Amino acid sequence: MTKLLITGGAGFIGSNFVHYTLTNRPEYEITVIDKLTYAGNLDNLTSVMDKITFVKGDICDQNLMDDLVDKNDIVVHFAAESHNDNSLRNPQPFIQTNIVGTFTILESIRKFGKRLHHISTDEVYGDLALDDPAKFNENTPYNASSPYSSSKASSDLLVKAWIRSFGIKATISNCSNNYGPYQHIEKFIPRQITNILSGISPKLYGTGEQVRDWIHVDDHNSAVHTIIDKGVLGELYLIGANGEQNNKYVLETILELMGKDKTAYEHVNDRPGHDQRYAIDSTKLQTQLGWKPKYTDLRAGLQATIDWYQQNDSWWQNEKAKIEAAYAEKGQ
Repeated sequence: MTKLLITGGAGFIGSNFVHYTLTNRPEYEITVIDKLTYAGNLDNLTSVMDKITFVKGDICDQNLMDDLVDKNDIVVHFAAESHNDNSLRNPQPFIQTNIVGTFTILESIRKFGKRLHHISTDEVYGDLALDDPAKFNENTPYNASSPYSSSKASSDLLVKAWIRSFGIKATISNCSNNYGPYQHIEKFIPRQITNILSGISPKLYGTGEQVRDWIHVDDHNSAVHTIIDKGVLGELYLIGANGEQNNKYVLETILELMGKDKTAYEHVNDRPGHDQRYAIDSTKLQTQLGWKPKYTDLRAGLQATIDWYQQNDSWWQNEKAKIEAAYAEKGQ
């Protein structure tokens, strides 16, 4: 049985990856390491704790990572500080986790000769103009614009350097904006859903014209498995599902699907340096590795996500007031 180590496996995408893997890839024996910061929630894994090994720990701990990497065959590295707004308030944790943590894992991978897949974001490429027909591809230059995206770009470059300098067995993927179950309610889509469920007016940054390329988390995770199975070592793959929509459309669609007036929201202060548009060209992944997204209808994906938050209110209710209070301090 292949032994799989998942870093950040109690976070949003990582925990969904655990669930997806247990359901679809029974050949893997899973170990999860997570520091359980605010974004890592053990409740995300409650239903599968008897099927995995869980380690509470810090990926910056070299001795711990050496021990875990030595015991496993493949490392899938999700662990990251990932919220842009938080990076603008305090960049330090992003530098520590995303850069130092990735360095620590790379050194363990190098020491024990194991396989690594590094998870990253399309935000490393900066943004595109709203009227630009181009999309990001594997040859797009990095042009990060926030402390978060800069720290992820740094981690990508470290992986590339360790591939070239030390010959480690690794692949990288950069994905567009994920949505789905278990996403922290500070993020755009679950924040709006839980606002509506809580009787709070939904919020839209600025005019809401910023465009994101949305992908359901299960599509992201199926693509990661495709790269692990078929990807060429040393290569970078972009993951996207042609889900471009602006924030205004997404919010109005959520309101409509939840039976509300689609104009029943507030405009709030825009984020400083807010990227305008992300768009992914996943041709390489689809043509070379044969991957296809399953969730190609954003409305249907949003409805399934709304249903999950409605049915799992105990998962998010205790945090709601604190999250909204933090946004209120910034006028958002």
